[in-house]
Amino acid sequence: MTIKLYNTLTRKKEDIKPFLDDSISMYVCGPTVYGHPHIGNARAAIVPDILYRLLKYKYRSVKYIRNITDVDDKIIEAAKKEGISIDQITLKYTKIYHENMASLGNLEPTHEPKVTDTISKIITTIEKIIRNGNAYVKDSHVLFDTGSFRNYGELSGKNLEEMLDGVRIDNASYKKSSKDFILWKPSDADSPGWQSPWGKGRPGWHIECTSMIKDILGDDTTLDIHGGGNDLIFPHHENEIAQGSCISEKKYCNHWFHNGIVLVDRKKMSKSLGNVILLDQLLKENDTATIRVALLSAHYRQPLNWTSRTLDNASKLAQKIRSSINTTTIPIENTETEITDILSDDLNTPQAFKYLSDLSKSSKNNLEDSTRLLFSCTFLGLDFSADYKRSQPNEVLVDKVEKLIKKRNELRNNGHYQEADEIRSELSSIGVVLKDKDGETEWELDPNS
Repeated sequence: MTIKLYNTLTRKKEDIKPFLDDSISMYVCGPTVYGHPHIGNARAAIVPDILYRLLKYKYRSVKYIRNITDVDDKIIEAAKKEGISIDQITLKYTKIYHENMASLGNLEPTHEPKVTDTISKIITTIEKIIRNGNAYVKDSHVLFDTGSFRNYGELSGKNLEEMLDGVRIDNASYKKSSKDFILWKPSDADSPGWQSPWGKGRPGWHIECTSMIKDILGDDTTLDIHGGGNDLIFPHHENEIAQGSCISEKKYCNHWFHNGIVLVDRKKMSKSLGNVILLDQLLKENDTATIRVALLSAHYRQPLNWTSRTLDNASKLAQKIRSSINTTTIPIENTETEITDILSDDLNTPQAFKYLSDLSKSSKNNLEDSTRLLFSCTFLGLDFSADYKRSQPNEVLVDKVEKLIKKRNELRNNGHYQEADEIRSELSSIGVVLKDKDGETEWELDPNS
């Protein structure tokens, strides 16, 4: 089995080839812990989770590193707003993040470094970059000299004009060039800080990830795969390549993969628009499998447009699969071939769900297909446990169905039959069958849906 993954650096699909034989490493930019995770954070965790499962299947040893950023300007502001300490706010939201990720069925990474636990490595990494002539100190700031790295801009494909546009607001007097970025900055009395050769201060954003990677893998080891949202390509990952390439003769990272953003009705999520969808609320209102299907429904490199239909469609598919699972399975050879082959082609989850949908039709009368279906669901992190009562819908679905039935009955009583039929169609689309009998409406889940 060969895993092919689109490489942002080369702009094409490539075979994954690890730096070390039969051992592979992956780093994914994790959360900055100052607020509740939303569906964008969830997608950024679920996509690498699928890749992690695939890597674990193929390789003897997998190091999956996902960091926690627990020092940042946003954290400082949030702590002041909530009237609690920085430690309290980071512990609070790290716990919530862990709970949310576990509820979504994500596997735990093998390493989860925190910035505050890596300060000494960050300082020694910066010192090495300075010694190698790629950084300079000015006004208690340490800055990376982008002019010293000739391949700067290779990942993002940005030219000089585009780069200057991106950083024009930070054309500080202590910079030689607008493109130069901070490795270390001074801390004021109200901000967290650590003693360093350049005074009390704290690290810049970009050096944190590079230092955490090197702290675990070693300076002279090439990271195999680096992931994150495509909003991180520039400047964050571009800067990582620059600084990481200047502390070792080894290549910083072989393979870069990025997931698309989550839109809500084709608009970016923002507090000002009031369209931020938090995981806490989603998990209260929907089962895990439905949310997971929804977040994996679009190919990871494409934007995921979240609409009122996204969860309904995911719920219908999840119920279709769930109702087809037979826990009495038999051992067969190459059970895994189809699902692993599908995912090995650039994590093609839409094709994987089409495969599951097809299997759910044939598995009711074919024990081998039932075995393949159960294996494939488990591989994708879809938990349809043996003790699940297939005939009993979850509480959220019950509440939704009964509200729609009530509305339908009111429309029928008032003679609005067309609108009532539209509600029947909507319920049918999520696998609900209505039976009108003696003035009452009964319903059940369609076992064949």
